[in-house]
Amino acid sequence: MDFTSTVILPLLFGSLGIFALFRVLQWMRMRAYLQEAVVVITGATSGLGKECAKAFHAAGSRLVLCGRDSEKLKDLVQELSAMTNHQKNVSAHKPHTVVFDLSDTKAVLNGAEEILKYLGHVDILINNAGISFRGTIVDTGLDVDKKVMETNYFGPVALTKALLPSMIKRRQGHIVAISSVQGKISIPFRSAYAASKHATQAFFDCLRAEVHQYEIDVTVVSPGYIQTNLSLNAVTSDGSRYGVMDKTTAEGQSAAEVAQVVLSAVGQKKKEVLVAGLTPSLAVYLRNLFPRLFFTLMATRAKKERKTKDS
Repeated sequence: MDFTSTVILPLLFGSLGIFALFRVLQWMRMRAYLQEAVVVITGATSGLGKECAKAFHAAGSRLVLCGRDSEKLKDLVQELSAMTNHQKNVSAHKPHTVVFDLSDTKAVLNGAEEILKYLGHVDILINNAGISFRGTIVDTGLDVDKKVMETNYFGPVALTKALLPSMIKRRQGHIVAISSVQGKISIPFRSAYAASKHATQAFFDCLRAEVHQYEIDVTVVSPGYIQTNLSLNAVTSDGSRYGVMDKTTAEGQSAAEVAQVVLSAVGQKKKEVLVAGLTPSLAVYLRNLFPRLFFTLMATRAKKERKTKDS
């Protein structure tokens, strides 16, 4: 009797069949969770936010698109409507748009009020909008630090707090924070950005624990470099626009790929996802396991970058 053909192969194929069935059931559950869900996305007019809008629209969600530019929001609605006309199984609901600047707390609260008034509730909130920073700490005015914190931290916190009571009342909801690898490690000349993302990580980690009793999910997504205009639109030490496409950004993952990871993470109700290449991922573990080595590497990097800028 051939042990391989009579025992091993049936077990192998049986295991593969069970795994395939599990994945199908997982996909069906995710689809059911996202279909008809009211999904609010901030920073929806470009980059990752725009790709998330496409991904969730394709999944059948009812979208609320938020941003500062009303014309770009209208253009996105038209683009999504074209998807509805040319593709099957996408949401037939026309996305609703809400215009506000995350750095304006009053505008954020008014925006939240408009969202609840129009749709009654929010199933999934995706805090995506943000701004980056490039500059030395010694040359950066406190007003620049505050500007980055207002957009990246206080804005999302204000929106989350405004929508949270309605989620608690329904005992249902999902809050997503698009953080960054730099919410876990800090690299030179990104101080304001890294600080805002560390604060974001901490806040939503606390929130996850506090709202667990209300059956509300919290997902923190920490991407590495993404091919967006984040570095181009970054602010510098004096508050001006950086205007440079960093090599690391240009060579990063596509926004569409990361959006699919966000979609999957939300659908599977994951608590945390690190979306980064090998080097950034290793850096996160290095920071925790061998901090002295990590600090030495960062000091070397700072020296090298400063020399490059001075040359």
